[in-house]
Amino acid sequence: MPLPRATLVGFIAAFLAVGCAATLAGDITAATPKQRIAEKQAEARSVLEQVNQLDRRFEANVEAWDGARLQLSATRQQLSLDRVKLRVAERTRTKAVSRVRARLVALYETDDNSTALSIILGATTLNDMLDRLDAAHQIAASDHALAVQATQARDLAAKLAYRTSALEQQQAATVARLNDEHKQISGMLNQRRQLLASVQSEVVVLQAQEARRQARLAAEARARLAAEAAARAEAAAKAKSAAEAEAKAAAKKAATTPPPTTTTQAADPPPTTTAASTSPPPPVTTPTTTTTVTPSAPSTPTALGPGHPEAATIALRYLGVKYVWGGATPDGFDCSGLVMYVYAQLGIQLPHFAAAQYALGQAVPRDQLQPGDLVFFDGLNHVGIYIGGGQMVHAPQTGDVVKITPISAFGNRYVGARRI
Repeated sequence: MPLPRATLVGFIAAFLAVGCAATLAGDITAATPKQRIAEKQAEARSVLEQVNQLDRRFEANVEAWDGARLQLSATRQQLSLDRVKLRVAERTRTKAVSRVRARLVALYETDDNSTALSIILGATTLNDMLDRLDAAHQIAASDHALAVQATQARDLAAKLAYRTSALEQQQAATVARLNDEHKQISGMLNQRRQLLASVQSEVVVLQAQEARRQARLAAEARARLAAEAAARAEAAAKAKSAAEAEAKAAAKKAATTPPPTTTTQAADPPPTTTAASTSPPPPVTTPTTTTTVTPSAPSTPTALGPGHPEAATIALRYLGVKYVWGGATPDGFDCSGLVMYVYAQLGIQLPHFAAAQYALGQAVPRDQLQPGDLVFFDGLNHVGIYIGGGQMVHAPQTGDVVKITPISAFGNRYVGARRI
């Protein structure tokens, strides 16, 4: 069925309004690259739906246009036939009228009495005379009837030709209207497709920018982690050399002090006093053992263990792996599955459950986070691996990939951190 013009105009206005709204929505700067990509992807889906609707309308219009053209072609063929019939009927009528006219002229020029007399005189018998009179009347009636029938046929053919001509004009107008709608929908469809291509190209650009940003963040994180590891190794080497130097100094000092052994022989008589003096120290050592109990140690910065900074470096290997619900392999990770897989490579078995992971290790204040610490969000429904610089590696959600994200992007959804 052809679309009413009012419907088409309303349809066009609605799509233009949606297109303007989508364009304005695309101009709003999102807070994060992820949000910008999500907004552009949503806009692309919206425009694609518009394109699909226009495609369906375009197809319906084309079908209606083709049908109208087919009907117009059939009507024109019928009109051609009707006009042929009209010409034939017109010629037949012309002949019949000419014949009647000739008959009338002949009757006018010949006296009826003489005609009748000639028929009577020419007849040989009474029956012959009656037959001749009847034939003359029949010929006259036949000529009249033929003229009437020819006129009626001509009038019918003219009426049919007129009706077909009117139908042909109406169908030609329908084809012209559908052709205009065809051009309008085609123009709208081209605009929507151009907008779709533009939005999709913007999505590709944003994704490429995000990929470059992730690569830059990963390079910076690897360099930072390598520098920190080198600093730790250097500090450990310095500590080791200092300890060795101190041990050598102590040994040298011990080797250069033999005289005290002679003085100790002079002091041998009071061993009882030393035994008595050594008996009080034991009660002194026992309170020291009670003071070395460490229930409050986790809250003090010095009590925190070194953790596993190498976990941060391992986590960076899986950037770009797609998010898979329940995934815990390089084929796909969810948040706790990524943490479990990374720590398993360090020989540490963790449960595949963020809330259970939060119950392990030591609590870490936010201002004392170190690479390798686990950071938790959203009421323990999400976990990531801290890599320093205020950033973490995590598997965000369905449709996304393992990536680097600043902790600050979660706002007040931060719960806490644990050092395994």
